[in-house]
Amino acid sequence: MTAETVRPVLTAVEGMEASDGAGVRMTRMVGTPRLRMLDPFLMLDYFGSDTPQDYLAGFPDHPHRGFETVTYMLAGRMRHWDNHGHEGVIETGGVQWMTAGRGVIHSEMPEQTEGLMKGFQLWINLQARLKMSEPAYQEFAADRIPVETREGGTTVTVIAGTTGNGTAGPVRSGSTEARYFDVTLPAGAAFSEPVPAGHTAALVVFEGSVVAPGSSVRLGGPRVLVLGEGDRAEITAGPSGARFLLLSGRPIGEPVAWGGPFVMNSREEVMQAYRDYEEGKF
Repeated sequence: MTAETVRPVLTAVEGMEASDGAGVRMTRMVGTPRLRMLDPFLMLDYFGSDTPQDYLAGFPDHPHRGFETVTYMLAGRMRHWDNHGHEGVIETGGVQWMTAGRGVIHSEMPEQTEGLMKGFQLWINLQARLKMSEPAYQEFAADRIPVETREGGTTVTVIAGTTGNGTAGPVRSGSTEARYFDVTLPAGAAFSEPVPAGHTAALVVFEGSVVAPGSSVRLGGPRVLVLGEGDRAEITAGPSGARFLLLSGRPIGEPVAWGGPFVMNSREEVMQAYRDYEEGKF
């Protein structure tokens, strides 16, 4: 029997201040000069403010093609709409997993005028064979997302994938087999979780701090800890506890041609996406 190995922390990358949509302020965690992408994860934005001017302008109508967007609300309410007639509100603790496929025109606007607005938006690439698929949505309110409680008060909110203890999230992530866990650790608590062989994996620290195996350095957020190969992700919370996302997914390994809101496999396909959008074919 071969002993399990712990995935080492290869690099710890701080997020960068950014703005998107109509000027919404955020921290870009993946999709920056410091961390271009983590196949199959293209981009990750962390937004959080109780100053309405930072978020009220929202994300007016904009197109997408060729990938998935995952919006996870930690606080606040976001109304979304698209040109295929889909509309709803993502409440605190809820998730929307949108497969843009061949194309949607989409908007996301705050459903509040004051208070804390906080959450993540993750972009996940699609395989070439799926980039022109029909758009689709998976949406789940907080009461439909299981929370696994572990010894010592650790909690794992399971959005997609299945934990080593067998708790399954409601989202079906398809060919990337993406796992999306929101983990909260009390002060000094240790966390250990199996990660499938060959998957890209990262911890996204956004509250408190963590200490990597074999290190005494506390790493605070917002920061992405990129993990190397191994069987398990392991981390220990600092003296004020920690909260982080555990993301993992099967790499696609195909060429990536990125043109603003379109992510395809070639520059020609990106230009065709722009033409289709301008001609009203979304």
